[in-house]
Amino acid sequence: MIMVPNSAEVSTALYLEIMKNEQQNNKRLSIVKQPFLSVLNDHIIRYPAPTNLTFWWGYGSTAGLCLVIQILTGIFLAMHYTPNVDLAFVSVEHIMRDVEGGWLLRYMHANGASMFFIVVYIHMFRGLYYGSYASPRELVWCLGVIILLLMILTAFIGYVLPWGQMSFWGATVITSLASAIPVVGDSIVTWLWGGFSVDNATLNRFFSLHYLLPFIIAGLSIVHIAALHQYGSNNPLGSLAGDKVPFAPYMVVKDILGWVAFSIVFSLFVYFYPNLLGHPDNYIPANPMSTPAHIVPEWYFLPVYAILRSIPNKLGGVLAIALVFASLLVLPFINTSFIRSSSFRPLHKIIFWFFVADCFLLGWIGQKPVEDPYIFIGQLASVYFYLYFLVCIPLLGKFENWSVRL
Repeated sequence: MIMVPNSAEVSTALYLEIMKNEQQNNKRLSIVKQPFLSVLNDHIIRYPAPTNLTFWWGYGSTAGLCLVIQILTGIFLAMHYTPNVDLAFVSVEHIMRDVEGGWLLRYMHANGASMFFIVVYIHMFRGLYYGSYASPRELVWCLGVIILLLMILTAFIGYVLPWGQMSFWGATVITSLASAIPVVGDSIVTWLWGGFSVDNATLNRFFSLHYLLPFIIAGLSIVHIAALHQYGSNNPLGSLAGDKVPFAPYMVVKDILGWVAFSIVFSLFVYFYPNLLGHPDNYIPANPMSTPAHIVPEWYFLPVYAILRSIPNKLGGVLAIALVFASLLVLPFINTSFIRSSSFRPLHKIIFWFFVADCFLLGWIGQKPVEDPYIFIGQLASVYFYLYFLVCIPLLGKFENWSVRL
């Protein structure tokens, strides 16, 4: 005999099922509404990402990974480092020889700086190629330029801390550039040095700033991501519209794949070529009485250093460096093209790749002696660097817009 439930029993069962589902939904919502989890949910899990993002869009998250590596290794290195001119070099050698795992921390931190700059430079070149600086993402680009400037400052003062020959003389040459500033230049140099020469006070100031600045960079990176998510990520087509998918798990898997590839390359440098990107003179203790034959900064400063050396006047060189970052900052506001992606801008594509080659040329010139023909080549390369930002970008955009109207 088949028992048929009456309407009251069906209604009760349905009511209980509805209440159970509602409780589960309320539980999920209460979790998502928690301050930290809601941010995580909005900006990482449910953030709508364009479906056509390629591998080149993964360098932003890889840069974040590099920043985490630098902060963690820097904290542990600071536990054993002594910011004193008589003990700094010895303390670094102590870390390398006596501290368990100290050699790994030192090589990860030193090579991590180079990897960080490689990742950020690729990230910025991708932004230039696909027009990620164009409206409405002006704030995103400007924050990125400020982060780059702070990275350069942090890396420079960090390069001074081992107190080797290149550390000492690099600090002496670069900080003395501020003396070219009219009226207040000498006062700025005295404040940077903490006296009348690069000495113990300088090292202590640089150590304090080197410890502080990465946390400022981390805070600005969070603001950078928040500004990006306000209007959404750019894409290879340069279109604001298009199909979107949740960031997790689709883009998370892509980013993790990029992290794995980055970790392999990073490990090769750390374990097999740890000193390839450094200068051998920095394994010699700093000696104010002995000037190195050829003072060069780390490789990631070489393009800007080449521009500095191309100007025979010290004040002109300082202004040229300032113009580099000013050109980057004003780029979103002088851009006139309605088209973002260089995939649809054949003339800009050619000019862009010449610009990339020009940056490599400046990097090569920066490590050469200050003599002809390197001076002349550096001057030509510097002129093209500024022409790309201040002339080619605005004029080419107007020409493209005029061509579209025709």
